[in-house]
Amino acid sequence: MAKAEEYNGVQKAAILLIALGPELSADVFKHLKEEEIEELTLEIANTRSVSPQVKEDVLNEFYQICLAQQYIAEGGIGYAKELLDKAFGNDRAQEVITKLTASLQVRPFEFVRKTDPSQLLNFIQDEHPQTIAMILSYMTAAQASMVIGALAPEKQADVAKRIAMMDRTSPDVIKEVEKVLERKLASLVNQDYTIVGGVDAIVNILNAVDRSTEKHIMESLEIEEPELADEIRKKMFVFEDILLLDDRAIQRVLRDVENADLGVALKSANEEVKNVIFKNLSKRLAAMIQEDMEFMGPVRMKDVEEAQQKIVGVIRKLEDAGEIVISRGGGDEIVV
Repeated sequence: MAKAEEYNGVQKAAILLIALGPELSADVFKHLKEEEIEELTLEIANTRSVSPQVKEDVLNEFYQICLAQQYIAEGGIGYAKELLDKAFGNDRAQEVITKLTASLQVRPFEFVRKTDPSQLLNFIQDEHPQTIAMILSYMTAAQASMVIGALAPEKQADVAKRIAMMDRTSPDVIKEVEKVLERKLASLVNQDYTIVGGVDAIVNILNAVDRSTEKHIMESLEIEEPELADEIRKKMFVFEDILLLDDRAIQRVLRDVENADLGVALKSANEEVKNVIFKNLSKRLAAMIQEDMEFMGPVRMKDVEEAQQKIVGVIRKLEDAGEIVISRGGGDEIVV
């Protein structure tokens, strides 16, 4: 009978996803690259049967790795090793730690994510924008948004641009930046090249900052880097985020949307989005659009995305005009 250690990483990942079930696996797929999804899909399709023991072993290994990552985030590798020793014994603890540092990698600037953003601001606000951008790229979106929102206005757009355009950072550069802060904070160095930043990183940060900061950064980027600004804006509010609007806001948006665009946009929408849209239309109009959708037949995905983007454009325009409010979940926005 096969044992868990006889399976490679991709095979174990496939077994884990099968064990998790389709709904949770679908959520995991949302965070993977296309090639990773293809590889795992193929492996899942080729996995005929797995013994209960192998399944249990894979789930236990996954649990141990998650636990180790949590411990590392809380107190570093030494702290994680100490707790894992007590839980699983020295040999297993060392095996898990080695696997994490070798393949999953411990991210640098671990200490930054445990530092209060307001305190960190005192250390980095006078640094070069590229240095600030690199540090923020390793922080959570919530922490980074607080720091970028407190920077001088002339620095905000520059730092945002540098985060969006960042790709790979050399370990030597990381070490130099960490030395600036190591007198006050502990440092954790990653010996491998690490991919940080990118458009998705700055989108997450901008979605968490206050509206005035976001607007200032986007207006500056539209002048300096119009293509980058357009790419960021498209990702900041996707069509499915219409669920973040209340009924009154949705009704206001729908008044400015062409019925033909709405029908095409809803062709690939999930049921939750369809339900909330149809709920805010009159019964007659909702029935008419549903009928149009049934008779229009197959629609190119490009046309669906264009129709959805038109509606997103309407939403952004109405938000800029102050006619609707998008609840981003930041907790500080008060509507009266």
